[in-house]
Amino acid sequence: MVEPTTLRETRSGFAFLVRPASDDDEPLLAEFFTHVTGDDLRFRYLSTIRQVSREQLKAMTHVDHRGTDSFLAFTTDGALLVAVATLACDPSLQHAEVAILIRSDYKARGIGWELLHYVAEAAAARGIKTIESLESRENRAAIEVEEDSGFTAQAVPGDPTVVRVVKTLSPV
Repeated sequence: MVEPTTLRETRSGFAFLVRPASDDDEPLLAEFFTHVTGDDLRFRYLSTIRQVSREQLKAMTHVDHRGTDSFLAFTTDGALLVAVATLACDPSLQHAEVAILIRSDYKARGIGWELLHYVAEAAAARGIKTIESLESRENRAAIEVEEDSGFTAQAVPGDPTVVRVVKTLSPV
């Protein structure tokens, strides 16, 4: 079942709407990705890609809203997509990975921090016990947001370029 749109507000007072992605959002996401930097794409996908493929867009929009979900954050008038968060659970629905990407001209407004909390709440409501994210060690801004949100950074054995950040969730 798809949840309704939710209003969230950052610590700085910036308000935005969040709703789950739907099959019809593929063109909207394609346009969103034209407003992120190459570094942001590299940090999100942990590889150098120039453009998000149709298959990747489809994976973010054609989801079951249980084991996999994508959340879209909009300006309060609903006119502009400013951020995307993806939650991908393991088959047991005990652990999940989260990834967030913010439109370049909307950074530094607290959207990432608040959207991370929203996704953690959604995961906890599903009974997920831990969430994690793999981050490039160069992505200090994301790691700081995650640590500020209660995540613990851990080394990834065999890959000194990546850090795993993990948070244990409280049951809802």
